[in-house]
Amino acid sequence: MTNHLLYLFIILLSLSCENPQPKEKSYQLIWSDEFEQEDRAVDATKWFLETNAPNNGSWYNEELQHYTDRIDNAYVSEGSLKIFAKKEDYTHSGTTQAYTSARLNSKVSFTYGKVEVRAKLPQAQGTWPAIWTLGSNLETVGWPACGEIDIMEQLFEDFEMIQCAVHTPDTHGPDTVVKQVPVSDVTENFHVYGMEWTPEHLKFFVDDKHYFTYEPQVKTPENWPYFNDQYVLLNIAMGGALGGAIDPNFTQDQMEVDYVRVYQKK
Repeated sequence: MTNHLLYLFIILLSLSCENPQPKEKSYQLIWSDEFEQEDRAVDATKWFLETNAPNNGSWYNEELQHYTDRIDNAYVSEGSLKIFAKKEDYTHSGTTQAYTSARLNSKVSFTYGKVEVRAKLPQAQGTWPAIWTLGSNLETVGWPACGEIDIMEQLFEDFEMIQCAVHTPDTHGPDTVVKQVPVSDVTENFHVYGMEWTPEHLKFFVDDKHYFTYEPQVKTPENWPYFNDQYVLLNIAMGGALGGAIDPNFTQDQMEVDYVRVYQKK
């Protein structure tokens, strides 16, 4: 090595030592439910079972269920959460529906992080299971200004795919950003449905395989309301505009959830 090259090498080595590249922050678990309690009831310190429909006594999208807080519709056993949709006439707030189910809202909320949910989905025609988040400022700013992130939806009577969706003031209704991905055995086997949320992007995963990124280059409250806390929801809706026609012989079906985990960078 010539003296000139040796001198250049020493300078570069010195600069790299003086200005080490920052290490990427790793994720750490901040909240989870592993559903390992012996009690059959859902852990009330971690979840709120929502029962009051916000749309004049019924749920949006022409859904046909009432959500309840009964063990009949949501309970823990053998290390997993079971959310049951059932065919039964049920009256709540003066409105009767032909189906019941459950909708769980996490009592943790967070800004930026990663969510992973390991779940096996129902297989009956007309069920509409979802794993998603909503802005914690929903009550003050309304939807879609609060932002909604659908980590996993299975609908349209297609049991060989799931989809993610992004709902903002600019991307809702017919303009919703949706990405579908084939997963051939969603009703037979567990899969891990994931979402990573940073100040720059939303990334969506199935079994750690990244399949979609939402990343507006110029972020505004209209296309990126994701600068406030969000909380996690789990539910099965029935029928309506997105669940599709319900099997006339339907009696009950379930979404089984092995765990829900929320991570943030250290």
